[in-house]
Amino acid sequence: MAKYAHDLVVPDVASGLSKKNQVAAMFDNIAHKYDFLNRFMSAGIDVGWRKRAIKELVLLRPKVILDVATGTADVALLTNKILHPNKIIGIDISEGMLKLGREKIEKLNLQKTIQLQLGDCENLSFEDNYFDAITVAFGVRNFENLEKGLKEVLRVLKPQGKFVVLECSKPQKQGIKGFYNFYMNKIMPNFGRILSGNKQAYSYLNNSVQAFPEGQQFLTIMNEAGFTQTYLTTLSLGVCTIYCGSK
Repeated sequence: MAKYAHDLVVPDVASGLSKKNQVAAMFDNIAHKYDFLNRFMSAGIDVGWRKRAIKELVLLRPKVILDVATGTADVALLTNKILHPNKIIGIDISEGMLKLGREKIEKLNLQKTIQLQLGDCENLSFEDNYFDAITVAFGVRNFENLEKGLKEVLRVLKPQGKFVVLECSKPQKQGIKGFYNFYMNKIMPNFGRILSGNKQAYSYLNNSVQAFPEGQQFLTIMNEAGFTQTYLTTLSLGVCTIYCGSK
């Protein structure tokens, strides 16, 4: 049962399909342009955001890592480069995105270290206390049931393990806030339509960001799900936020 407003935000209200199925189909549709659009829409800053989030795990030195909503494996590949773990498993609900991720991994001959599989964070197929660390970049907004997804993450995380979330957020400073809203409401959906042929996907991005329970509210949700030692760090004047919690 949906508990938070963003759980109900879907790419196409008239579809009749569940949020999960709609999001999977949406990412299948834009997969071939996804990496390019990320770099273009963020002017390349998104790579730095991902690196900053992964560095939250440096002191922990995790050996087995789960990357949720791994997409085309950007975070998995950066995690391998920065942390050098023994194993990274990436899961995603979009087979189209995973196909591109596997191609990247094969080019770098990293199949033994990074494994991608179709999977749903709300129904993880792993045993309890399996992973040293879990990451998710720009994926928690896409959970159909945020509470259930977070509890599943906690279940498969080892005691003393760490969960790192990288997610879009809304700047609070007035001048920046006005420009940000104009960009997200007008510029991004139109660029998304022109470059990917799918305006709907980038309208959904803005709608899901607007509805997402960010900042201290999200830390409270993490605490309620059972995480401890939670904290957040805002990036790029509040356009993006890193959330961390331990088990």
